Parts: sequence; structure tokens; C-alpha cells
Amino acid sequence: MVRPKSATPRHFAYFLRCADGTLYAGYTRDLKAREKRHNQGHGGRYTASRLPVRIVYSERFETQQLAMAREYAFKQLTKADKEALVRRRRRRKSR
Repeated sequence: MVRPKSATPRHFAYFLRCADGTLYAGYTRDLKAREKRHNQGHGGRYTASRLPVRIVYSERFETQQLAMAREYAFKQLTKADKEALVRRRRRRKSR
């Protein structure tokens, strides 16, 4: 018996840019829905008082475990390293 090919797993570690300019790291399976939820004030205590927010950086992973490990690694970065990661991604997209 051949099993149908399932959709590629979607797990993301991401950074949000808050209205006050700070960055927030998180994990989700749906980036658009997560951004919307944050902007409705239901995303997290930190972001609820810093609206609006927008996703400025994300990385995709095959498993939840890998994405959540990356989220943890994001949180260990210095502010300068977080900003550099976001800047590099922005430069790549503008090419």
C-alpha cells in the first residue's frame, strides 16, 4: 500500500518587530495567523502592550523540536546579533 504524500511540515522560528522597535522571538506553524493573533492582543504578554507588530524574520524547519530549539537560540542572542540577522535577511530580499 502506498501512502499519500503529506504536505511538508511547517514549523517556524520568527522575530516580530514591535511598535517600540524591540524584537520578540517566537515559534509557530502559521506565520500570517500568528502575526494576526499578536496584533489582536492575544499573542503574548510582551507584545500585547507593544502593538502593532510585524514579522520581520523567520526560518522554516521540518520539525517542531528544531524550530523551538532555534527560537531558544534566538532568545540567547544579543540585541546587536538579532538586529544583524534581520538586516541580512532584508538585504537578501532586496536583491
